[in-house]
Amino acid sequence: MKTKITLLSICLFLIAASGFSQKKTAPKSIISKNIGIKKYHDGDELERMQKGQLLDLYVERIEVLTNILPYIAFATKPGVTMSTLGIPNSNDNRKALDNQIENTDNYVKNTIEFQKAILPYSDKENLVAAVLFYEEIMKSIHSYDEYN
Repeated sequence: MKTKITLLSICLFLIAASGFSQKKTAPKSIISKNIGIKKYHDGDELERMQKGQLLDLYVERIEVLTNILPYIAFATKPGVTMSTLGIPNSNDNRKALDNQIENTDNYVKNTIEFQKAILPYSDKENLVAAVLFYEEIMKSIHSYDEYN
């Protein structure tokens, strides 16, 4: 009986130790996989939308562009990691990327907060034009590889 308790204790200790052991950190994606838009729109479709829907599209596009444009020299699509670009997956580089991602998240959060307070005062026609303009920028990002 005492042997069973000892063996059970050792097994539980080893399981707990492996759970808390230092894990090798996997390379982090430079552009989040959650970043993207669901659909591109045309002018007629946007004209039929309510102003609230246009505000949501406008904010979504700002978020996507803010999360992609600073990294265009590295990648234009999610899933590219520092390792795939030949950048060492060192602790300093991971910290720098984590810091950048955190700063970008804070910027996007503050920008969205501002846009939700101020943007409702804009004209619907200006919102339509802005959404179309942002979508054209995003479409051009997809063709960026042609310049390489």
